[in-house]
Amino acid sequence: MAVPLYQAKAEFFRTLGHPARIRVLELLQDGPMPVRQLLASIDIEASSLSQQLAVLRRTNMVTATREGNTVVYALATPDVAELLLAARRILGEMITDQRQLLAELRTGATQGARA
Repeated sequence: MAVPLYQAKAEFFRTLGHPARIRVLELLQDGPMPVRQLLASIDIEASSLSQQLAVLRRTNMVTATREGNTVVYALATPDVAELLLAARRILGEMITDQRQLLAELRTGATQGARA
């Protein structure tokens, strides 16, 4: 039996639910990168990075190729980078909305104090 699309989407977004995985994907937006460079760019233990990379490989978000003794990771599709950019835009809008709400709350608190 096929998995419903909404369930597949939920699994996809769960894959993105770890800060280290997001950071790896962000770093790979600039192009393929060897594991040692990823490790130097992320404050995480090597074993933990390995686990997070395995999750990203299993879900086909990244590819891994061996170049001699080095494993190089890359985004499986440019769509992943587009998704991260969309998330950045959405977060920016949410923060802007929250700032506006906070400003309104502060203004209301000041006006309420005068009343």
